[in-house]
Amino acid sequence: MHVESIPHQAAAPRTYASMTKNLVRAILLSMTTSLAAHGAVSKASFGTTPDGKAVDIYTLKSPAVEARIMTYGARIVSINTPDKTGKVANVVLGHDKLQGYLDDKKTYFGAIVGRYGNRIAHGRFTIDGHQYQLPLNDHGINTLHGGTVGFDSLVWTGKEIPNGVEMTLVSNDGDQGFPGTLTAHVRYTLAGDALKIEYTETTDKPTVVNLTNHSYFNLGGEGSGTVLDEVMMINGDRLTPTDAGLIPSGQTPTVANTPFDFTKPTPIGERINADDPQLKMAGGYDHNWILNGPNGTMKLAAKVYDPKSGRTLTVTTTEPGVQFYTGNFLDGTITGPGGQKYVKNAAFCLETQHFPDSPNHPNFPTTLLKPGETRHSTTIFTFSVQKAQKVSK
Repeated sequence: MHVESIPHQAAAPRTYASMTKNLVRAILLSMTTSLAAHGAVSKASFGTTPDGKAVDIYTLKSPAVEARIMTYGARIVSINTPDKTGKVANVVLGHDKLQGYLDDKKTYFGAIVGRYGNRIAHGRFTIDGHQYQLPLNDHGINTLHGGTVGFDSLVWTGKEIPNGVEMTLVSNDGDQGFPGTLTAHVRYTLAGDALKIEYTETTDKPTVVNLTNHSYFNLGGEGSGTVLDEVMMINGDRLTPTDAGLIPSGQTPTVANTPFDFTKPTPIGERINADDPQLKMAGGYDHNWILNGPNGTMKLAAKVYDPKSGRTLTVTTTEPGVQFYTGNFLDGTITGPGGQKYVKNAAFCLETQHFPDSPNHPNFPTTLLKPGETRHSTTIFTFSVQKAQKVSK
């Protein structure tokens, strides 16, 4: 009896130690799996504005994509993703240091623009019989992207959240002439190959709001040349043509049989120089497409494919429109982080949005936001790779 009991007593500690080790392994495995599912988020300093505000940059990582977002303008600074050979490159235009963004007053690279993205005719709109006047920062004629000091020029408050970062900005009553104190939250989250942007706004007085992200994409990699050979599909049968100041006329004609028909995949540069008054006025594409599908529901906005790299960008959104812009005002005076000059058509923008000048067009989806209401919208940029794609002939 005593002989049998000795191995039994000796075995007990070994069993306990084994169980403890297995438990620790299980906990570590669980933590690792959780981190992999949510991705990694890190924060670092990116400099200081001239008025002493600290600017932070957040790096979001998944197995497929790395995105960097900074608090100045709540901007996308870079998006790194692999091509068909596995080579990783940054596919958005930008600057390598904060000073570049501070000095750049024209491009809005990667920024959240607002309080009203795009243009408002003559900087005027009326709510409840009261006319509001905004700064005329677009050639002294119209208001562009919220005015002289828009949301792109302000330091937002960043907060790490699972999978990403939430940016918050409070725009006071009267800011740039807009009524009401507007509180805006923009959440960037990265899961797998998809970068999601969620917008939420509230106000304490009736106001107008139209936030969007102004990233410039080049799927071949920033600074790799023009995007004229990249293949574009836009899920919109109609658009809002403009006058010479890029203000919509209010009409919504079909794109059929025009250079604006991207319902089938078509190279961006195939018709960009066509003899069309809309293209000539804008110097290329800089127009709002009316997306197919109900406002407020998630739908395909656009899909772009780069034949050289194989990279594909798919844009889905709850917004009713998308502004397709082909970098017409880039002129080679800006040099990117890779040392290459950003020439005309070096990138495209797909700015999901309500329509330009909506406050002055009752037939457009409303951008009016009232106290007690919450405006919410979502846009997702999904990156993938494919070897070949058929294009329209």
